[in-house]
Amino acid sequence: MGVWRRLLVFGGVSLRGCGGVRVPLGGSRLVICRRQFSGAESETLKQRRSQIMSRGLPKQKPIEGVKQVIVVASGKGGVGKSTTAVNLALALAANDSSKAVGLLDVDVYGPSIPKMMNLKGNPELSQSNLMRPLLNYGIACMSMGFLVEETAPLVWRGLMVMSAIEKLLRQVDWGQLDYLVVDMPPGTGDVQLSVSQNIPISGAVIVSTPQDIALMDAHKGAEMFRKVHVPVLGLVQNMSVFQCPKCKHKTHIFGADGARRLARTLDLDILGDIPLHLNIREASDTGQPIVFSQPESDESTKEGPGPERC
Repeated sequence: MGVWRRLLVFGGVSLRGCGGVRVPLGGSRLVICRRQFSGAESETLKQRRSQIMSRGLPKQKPIEGVKQVIVVASGKGGVGKSTTAVNLALALAANDSSKAVGLLDVDVYGPSIPKMMNLKGNPELSQSNLMRPLLNYGIACMSMGFLVEETAPLVWRGLMVMSAIEKLLRQVDWGQLDYLVVDMPPGTGDVQLSVSQNIPISGAVIVSTPQDIALMDAHKGAEMFRKVHVPVLGLVQNMSVFQCPKCKHKTHIFGADGARRLARTLDLDILGDIPLHLNIREASDTGQPIVFSQPESDESTKEGPGPERC
């Protein structure tokens, strides 16, 4: 599975706390007061802070039947996030056929999963009035794209979007899943916050191109997940290099190694480099993802062309 297999290895993160410093604002002299806490007092203070921060936040509740949730996110749209999510789900299933894998598309305004997974139709309802996912390539899929016409725009305000997200999270009969891959919308808004605070998440994968403009938003996306205590598993550098199919010259259209530099800044791993290749685009557009339709191809099994540049 090459680069996609590397996305199957999940790690944890350590959260660090820091001591407080109080700086009075009034008066002509600057006074800095520090207080040393014993181990028990420090732990009590941490617990108290945690209680205050959690007030008003929804309590996380696991999705019934789902063991682990992996979210695939990006700060910027158009960087290949959905392509990565689809192929990651298929790689998880191919890596261990005994594992049940699902794919949830919470990009309400621009759902891509129906087309990429070659699925159409409306979900059936179970006896408990829950939506049953549509199935293809062995992956159970749910998306807002199954509930509205393909060309119909969703002109919804925030409350309607949040209601739709709640239904996608709580009113789907997934059966028993080992992994649920969640394709998030771009940005760091209401949907990302709602998903992160409502369900326990095993980790987040951040997708970006090497371009500076995309990396700025990817940085924000990674920091958002850290703020809500979701482990960031690492970065995927998509469209890392283009290799001419005729002369074999390699061109870094979006810049070289930008995501690797960001990963070093954030102290994260690079989970893989995915090249800009016609086969990947065509496979996605035809609803036959490359990990499924061409599992032995270079695009599925390798990181892509090496660092040599034109």
